[in-house]
Amino acid sequence: MISWWGALIGLALAIFLILRKLDPVYSLLLGAIVGAVIGGAGLEGTINILVKGEQSVMGTVLRVLAAGMLAGVMMESGAAETLARTIVNKFGDRLAIFALALATMVITAVGVFIPVAVLIVAPIALEVGRNMHISKLSLLVALSGGGKAGNIISPNANTIAAAKGFGLELSQVMIADFIPAVIALIVTVVVARMIRKKGRAVLEEDLEDSTTIKQSDLPTFKQAIVAPVIAIVLLLLGPIGTICHLPLLAKVNLDATYVLPFAAIIGALAMGKGEKIKSYAQTGVSRMTGVVMILIGAGAIGATITASTFPELLIALIKASHVPGVLLAPLSGILMAGATASTSTGVILATGSFAKSILGFGVAPLAAAAMVHTGAIVIDQLPQGNYFHVTANAMHMDIKERSQGIFYEFLVGGSAMLTATILYGFLHFL
Repeated sequence: MISWWGALIGLALAIFLILRKLDPVYSLLLGAIVGAVIGGAGLEGTINILVKGEQSVMGTVLRVLAAGMLAGVMMESGAAETLARTIVNKFGDRLAIFALALATMVITAVGVFIPVAVLIVAPIALEVGRNMHISKLSLLVALSGGGKAGNIISPNANTIAAAKGFGLELSQVMIADFIPAVIALIVTVVVARMIRKKGRAVLEEDLEDSTTIKQSDLPTFKQAIVAPVIAIVLLLLGPIGTICHLPLLAKVNLDATYVLPFAAIIGALAMGKGEKIKSYAQTGVSRMTGVVMILIGAGAIGATITASTFPELLIALIKASHVPGVLLAPLSGILMAGATASTSTGVILATGSFAKSILGFGVAPLAAAAMVHTGAIVIDQLPQGNYFHVTANAMHMDIKERSQGIFYEFLVGGSAMLTATILYGFLHFL
């Protein structure tokens, strides 16, 4: 057993190194090693803890790589762009902000990473903003808020980590986060409309086309929707059977490890791009490499904390202070994602480090997963992360302009977290 202060020093060191721009993987590994050694595990014991930690995340690694296949098809084929343009065109100029937020939400929800989703929709948003005289700040909030809403109901790495961190199926977390996601979308639209005249207007030089696929090469909407529909339907077969009281269907439990690649292949074939499946897969894997490496580092630091006396101490402190223990779930998501400026890394660290303590307060695993997950989107847009800079470049904003959006994005993420905490935290204990 490692001392609580050793584990805490290791976690603090890892976060400090990440903030100092050291590679997150090495930061997490160094924090885990230092924490275990000074905590009393010894050199041999430290290796055993690290190995155990890596073994614990292998299931998540498999599912993350599987998600990369679907993301690669949606991004590289132009399917995601087709979905975005169709949604925006259908709703028209009068509902422009809602359409942009919904488009980003849908693209993220079907498995595209949130920074990429913003990159895909940004050129469309800037064009709409110029025509409708909507400020770039308002457009940013619409895209980022919609992306946050979609991110908590998607088969992305963060949702997979939230599910596996509490021993759940991916579909369970996606369903549980649906209401918080809808609330986040509503708040996004309200906030973005309130600030539609605040900040700099879209200029002509902002309308450079950043898309890499010609309009003529884009798939049709019917073709583009095949892959995500298949993935979502297959993942939700079991829950649908349970809700509809269909025993045979309720027993169906299809894992994301094979559902997502299968949906990706069928989707590519439906778009007539079967010959490009190999390149789509390579793109997907390359996109997921960074996430997988962070998983390895997070598994190590998570095992160090789990093997220490810190979880028991944390439970005792919260009980002694009479603070509702259920709050540990959203707070751990907020703090870890805020420190790393990453939803995925935040969820991985929060579940790996605090899952045992959260469940120790009697919180149900699904409730815990929903609260940690929604907490991780509250302040994951801080400047030390890549999302801040990717979205700034996509919207042609400087650092000062982009920083103005942090508060409004906090309101969106906070609305989802508050909704999940009320639904699955406080109401559960009434």
